[in-house]
Amino acid sequence: MTDLSRPLRIHQPRRVEFGSGTAAEVGAWATAEGFGRVLVLTQRSMAGRVQSLALPGSVTVFDGVQPEPDTDNLALALKAAQGADPDLVIGFGGGSVMDLAKLVTVLRGAQGLSEIVGPNKVLARQNALALVPTTAGTGSEAGIRALVTDVATGMKVAVESPYLLADMVAMDPALTMTLPAAVTAATGIDAMAHCVEAFTSRKAHPLIDSYARMGIELVARHLPRAVADGSDAEARAGLLLAAYYGGICLGPVNTAAGHALAYPLGTRLKLPHGLANAIIFPHVLAFNAASVPEKTATVGRLLGLTGDVRTAAYSWCERLGVKMRLRDHGASEGQLAGWAAEAHGIRRLMDNNPRDMSVAEVEAIYRAAF
Repeated sequence: MTDLSRPLRIHQPRRVEFGSGTAAEVGAWATAEGFGRVLVLTQRSMAGRVQSLALPGSVTVFDGVQPEPDTDNLALALKAAQGADPDLVIGFGGGSVMDLAKLVTVLRGAQGLSEIVGPNKVLARQNALALVPTTAGTGSEAGIRALVTDVATGMKVAVESPYLLADMVAMDPALTMTLPAAVTAATGIDAMAHCVEAFTSRKAHPLIDSYARMGIELVARHLPRAVADGSDAEARAGLLLAAYYGGICLGPVNTAAGHALAYPLGTRLKLPHGLANAIIFPHVLAFNAASVPEKTATVGRLLGLTGDVRTAAYSWCERLGVKMRLRDHGASEGQLAGWAAEAHGIRRLMDNNPRDMSVAEVEAIYRAAF
């Protein structure tokens, strides 16, 4: 049992609006705060829905955020910010969009990206920040981290700072209704993976365990419904709440080997982040079971899994329509060893894993998923 008296710090957004129609609360809040120059970061697929935010003043929309943004993409967003000179930046989209909005917010001053990579290196920020998720997966709206791919290395770099915390978050399930079933499934599993990895982490804490259990239960209850019927408002709301709980888990505890193994699949194979995590999830859950048997059993109970952990978790993901084989997404067997070495080197996550994992064991998981 983790020591309940161990100190823990949780950062949460200053204001959270949750429920149908709350997107327009962003505009009401911005008006009340007196913001007159707004920069909205989004993707082209969502640019037409920016009007749902009912924003005041001069509004500039940068709709060029990539699915897996890199430092070149960040430079373009910063250029847009230079031209707009916003007093409010809004991330309107999935995790990639929200992460880029966070980074723009803290990189408009004197510091460059290389100076703020890692924990607590940001000195200030130049504008207010609002985050409006349009997918239910990353939980970026709740957290103090942002990631971007370094084009020089092809690897993700992470910035962690309370300055990345949103002043306002609006979680409106209406914005997620049009997500395709495949995206719904992958992002929902990503939210669940955040909760499971924090729950089974070496750094697990009873306070965070409570959020993690609630998040897992919400995904188990609502993800199959949302995949089957995208217009199910209650299921969509449940997944947004699960993603938010997962984001809270990321703050003081963070993820572990599952996400470390997923990252090369995003940066090298160009898989969407949620899909990469879905493919890896059953294998890492099973690998860790021997080290955290009671917590693995709890995860299985919450998800309704029976029998062999790997087989049951794999089937659970597969029933949601996820293509679980790397070969089906363009991977070649010759790539696996390189990915294994890269994933094993992501110590900020691997060191959280409840069971030590060698490079050979990482490669074995990739081969099992191949």
